Amino acid sequence: MPERLPVPYGAFATLSPDGRQLLYTPHTRDFRTWKRYMGGMATDLWLVDLEKKTSRRVTDWQGTDTQPMWYGDRVYYLSDAGPAHRLNVWSWDPASGERRQLTHFTDDDVRFPGIGPGPDGKGRIVFQLGSGLHVLDLGSGQVRGIDVTIPGDRPTLMPRPVDASKFIQSWDISPSGARAIVSARGDAWTLPAKHGTPRNLTRTSGVAEREPSWSPDGKWIAWFSDASGEVELWLAPADGKGKPRQVTHLGPGFRSDARWSPDSRYIAFLDKTGAILLWDTKEEELRTIAKDPWNLSGPIDKGLSWSPDSRWFAYSLQEEDGVHVVHVYDVREGKDHRVTRGFFDAVAPVFDREGKYLFYRRTLHFSPWYSSLDTTFIYPRTERLIAVPLRADVPDPFAPKSDEEKPKKDEGRKDEKGDKDKKGKERGKKRAKKEKDGEDDGDKKNKKEEKKKDVEIEFDGIAERAVIVPVPPGDFGILGVNDKGNLLYVRQPVRGQGEPSKIVLLDLGDEKHEEKVLEKKASVFVLSADGRKMLVLGGGPARIRDAAPGKEGKPVVTDGMITRIDPRAEWREVFLDAWRIMRDFFYDPHMHGVDWNAVRKHYEAMLEDCVSRRDVGYVIREMIAELNVGHAYYFPAPEERGGGHELSVGMLGCDFELVDGAYRISRIYEGASWDADARGPLSRPGVDVHEGDWLLAVNGAPVDPAQAPWAAFVGLAGKTVTITVSKKPVLDEDARDVTVKLLGSEGELRFRAWVEHNRRYVEERTGGRVGYVYVPNTGIQGQNELVRQFYPQIRKPALVIDERWNGGGQIPTRFIEILDRPVINYWARRDGMDWPWPPDGHTGPKCMLINGLAGSGGDAFPAYFRKRGLGKLIGTRTWGGLVGISGNPGMIDGSRLAVPRFAYYDLDGTWGIEGHGVDPDIEVIDDPAKMMDGSDPQLDAAIEEMLKELEAHPFVPPGRPPYPDRSGMGVPEKDW
Repeated sequence: MPERLPVPYGAFATLSPDGRQLLYTPHTRDFRTWKRYMGGMATDLWLVDLEKKTSRRVTDWQGTDTQPMWYGDRVYYLSDAGPAHRLNVWSWDPASGERRQLTHFTDDDVRFPGIGPGPDGKGRIVFQLGSGLHVLDLGSGQVRGIDVTIPGDRPTLMPRPVDASKFIQSWDISPSGARAIVSARGDAWTLPAKHGTPRNLTRTSGVAEREPSWSPDGKWIAWFSDASGEVELWLAPADGKGKPRQVTHLGPGFRSDARWSPDSRYIAFLDKTGAILLWDTKEEELRTIAKDPWNLSGPIDKGLSWSPDSRWFAYSLQEEDGVHVVHVYDVREGKDHRVTRGFFDAVAPVFDREGKYLFYRRTLHFSPWYSSLDTTFIYPRTERLIAVPLRADVPDPFAPKSDEEKPKKDEGRKDEKGDKDKKGKERGKKRAKKEKDGEDDGDKKNKKEEKKKDVEIEFDGIAERAVIVPVPPGDFGILGVNDKGNLLYVRQPVRGQGEPSKIVLLDLGDEKHEEKVLEKKASVFVLSADGRKMLVLGGGPARIRDAAPGKEGKPVVTDGMITRIDPRAEWREVFLDAWRIMRDFFYDPHMHGVDWNAVRKHYEAMLEDCVSRRDVGYVIREMIAELNVGHAYYFPAPEERGGGHELSVGMLGCDFELVDGAYRISRIYEGASWDADARGPLSRPGVDVHEGDWLLAVNGAPVDPAQAPWAAFVGLAGKTVTITVSKKPVLDEDARDVTVKLLGSEGELRFRAWVEHNRRYVEERTGGRVGYVYVPNTGIQGQNELVRQFYPQIRKPALVIDERWNGGGQIPTRFIEILDRPVINYWARRDGMDWPWPPDGHTGPKCMLINGLAGSGGDAFPAYFRKRGLGKLIGTRTWGGLVGISGNPGMIDGSRLAVPRFAYYDLDGTWGIEGHGVDPDIEVIDDPAKMMDGSDPQLDAAIEEMLKELEAHPFVPPGRPPYPDRSGMGVPEKDW
C-alpha cells in the first residue's frame, strides 16, 4: 500500500532532486474564487527534511504562495506578492534564500503551471494565463504565448437539443387551470394539465424569460426578460399572434413575482430593492406602491393579493420597528391604508372572492416547548389565521349561533308565503339543473354583474373587527380562497421535525371547523383565476387538480419539452446574467471599488475562446473572484459536472496494512464507550474481528493483495456480507466467517474516534479537570455536537472549545449563549447538593482553538467568544469570511452564484474580520516537525493555558451560609 509521508496534511508538493526534502503547502485555496486574499487561509511554503525530521516555513508573504516546483537547485512557485498582486511565477534559492519574481503579468493570474526540462535542458514552465497558454524559458527568462490549433469539428459549439423539463425555474397556472405556464431553460412554456403537448412560446437561446404569468382574461402573458440587457417586464398576446413588447424601462435591477389584477388591467410586481411596483396596461403607467425598509420577507409573506373588483391591493411590509403590518392600497385613489396596528406580525394577506373578508397570518399564539436537556425553551407554531370583515355590516363568519322559536303569522299570509316558497323552490331546482347543464346564461350574466360590483372597505375600526379563524395554531405558508369561498392554506412543520408540509381546506360554513387535507406532502399551491383549479408543487411532480377535496390530479405533462439551444448564445447569456446578478445583489453597490463594467469587458472577451461549458464556468469564477470577497461561489451547471457510472464501496470502519502478502486490520475505529451510535461493523456485539486479524475473503472471494483492499467491497455499501478473517495471513482451517453490514461512509465513525481521542487526551493530561468539546461547523451538525459534548462536561473546572476546521453555517449566536451562562446564585436544599443557577452553564475558565481553515460562522464563533470575554483564542488566524449569503436568482442552465449580500461591521463603525480573519491571543503554528508523531501542539498549548487558569482564576463556589435565625422580627440586614 502507499506509504504516508510524515506530515500531518498537505496539498501541493514537490520533492528535491535527491528525494530528501519535501516542499509543500499544508492546504490549498487555489480553487477559491477570491483574488488578492490575505486572510488566515493564505498559504505558505514549508520545507521538510524527511531524514532529519525537521521543518521550516520558507515564505512569509501574507498573501498566496502556492504550487511549488523543484527543478535543479531552485524552486519555482506562484505568488501574488508582486506590485500588481496577480499570481505570477517566482523563484526561490534554497541555498541563499533569494526570491525573485520571474513574470510580471498585471491583468490576469498565472494558473496551473507545469515544469519540464525543455529542449535545451535548462527548464521550461508552461502555464495558463487568461484564456491562453504561455511558456517561460528558465534559461533566458523569456515568456511567449503558445498558439494551439486543434483540428476538426467542435461539436460542443454546434446547436443541439436540450430537454428543458430538467431546468424548470418557475410555475404558474392558466386562468381556467387547463394548462400550467413555466420558465424553463430561459424560455416561457405552457404545459397541459392532462392532454396535449408542451409549447415553447419564446425560443431564445441568448435571452432569459423568467416567471411567465397568464392574465385572468386569458389574452396576455407577462414575463420578465433581459432581452434589452436588463430585466424588464414584457407582455405578449397569449394566442402567439403578436410580438412580445417591453413595457418597463427601469434599468439595472432584478424584478419578479408578477400578480395580475382580476380585470387583467394591472400587474403588481416586486423589485429586488424591496419595492412593490404597479404597471397599468391601459394607461401604460408605472407607479410605486410601497417599499419594504427591511427587504427580508419573500412574496409568500408579502401576500400581494387583489380584491375581486381590482380596486384594492393587499400586501404586508416589515416596517422600521421590525413588525410586519398588512396594508391595503386603493388603486383608484392612489391611497395606502394600514390595516393592522403592529405589535404582532401580520403577513400574507388574501382577499376572499366576494369582497367580504381579508385573511392573513398573525403571530398570536404563545405556548412554550421546554427543553428536556437544559432550562431553555422555544415558541413554535406561533401563528393564528385571522379573518377581517371588510365592513361593519359583514358578519363575523364564526359568530356563535342560537336556535330560536319564531312566532306564527297570519294563516292567509302563511298560505300566500307558502305558495311563493313553493314556486321559489321550483324555480331554484330548475336553475340548479340549468347551471349544472351549463344552460343558465342569465344566471351567469348575473354572476358576472355581481363580480363587477365595487368592493367597499370601511377602514375605521378594521383592526378591531379581526377575528381568529377557529383552527389550531401553527406555522403557515401560502393562503388562498377557492371559487366556493373556502380558505386554503399550507401547514408547515416545526423546523427540524422532518415532517412534510401539507395543504388543507377550511369551509367557513362548517360549524365543526374541520380541516380537510387536500395534499399530504406539498408546500406550494397556485390558484387559477377562477379559483376552481390549483397547481400543486412539492411531494412529487407538479400537478393541477380541483381546488377542493377529491382526486389529487395527474402530473402536468412535461414530456416533449425539447428545445434547441445555440451554445455560444446561451453561454453569453449565462455569463451576462452572472455579471448582472452579482452587480444587483452584492451588498456593496460600489463593488468593493472594482470597476465592474471593466471587469465584464475583460472577461467577456474570453468567451470567444470557450469551447465547453466548463470553460465558461472557469471564466465566471475568475470574474467574480475580482471582488476580493469570501462567499462568492459559483455552482456549475449539470453538464459541467460530467460524471459517469459510479459504484458504491462498502466500508468496515478500519485501517489496513499489507503484511506477509495479505491485508491486516491495523485499527478499528469507534467512538467512546458511551457512544452507542458510533459503532462500526466490526465493533458490534458478537462480531469476532479484532485489530491484528487478516482479511482474507469477502463473500467467499479471496481478497487480491495486488489491488486495494476496498476493491473487494465495490458495489456493497449498506449490504450485509460475509468476511473471512484469521489470525494468520493464509486461508486454512483456522479462518472464520463473520457476517457484517457494511457502511457507505466511514466519515462519521472516524470523526467520533478523533473527537474521543482528543477528549481522552485532554482528560489524561489534566487529571480529569479539563473537558474538550469539538464544534465542526455552525450548522445543525455543529449545534448537535456542541450540545452533545458540552452538557456532559459542564461540571468540569475548565473547558477547551475546539473549532479548528469549522465549516461555518449559521450565525452562532445561540452557541455563545450556551457557553455564556455564569452562575447567578445557588439554591440551598435540605437533602442533596445545592443547585447552582442556572444549572446548565459552565462556570470555569475556557479557551478556544482556531485556525485558518475555520471560517464564516467559524469566524463569527471566536469573534463572539472574544467579545463576551469567555477566554483566550489559541492557534492561528481564521479564514476571514463574514460577508454572508442569503439567496439570489440562478442562471437558466442550472448554474448559480452565491452572492455575498450582508457584511459584518463592528460597534465602533468599522468593517471587521472579512478578508483578514480573527487573530489568536496565543499564536501556535502547526509546525509539521512537531506533528510527525501525531502530536497536536495547538491542543497542548490549550491544555497548558487551562491549567494555568485553573491555578490563577479557578471558579470557587460560595460556601452555604449558616441557616438563618428568623425567630425575631424581620430579616437581619446582612441577608437583605
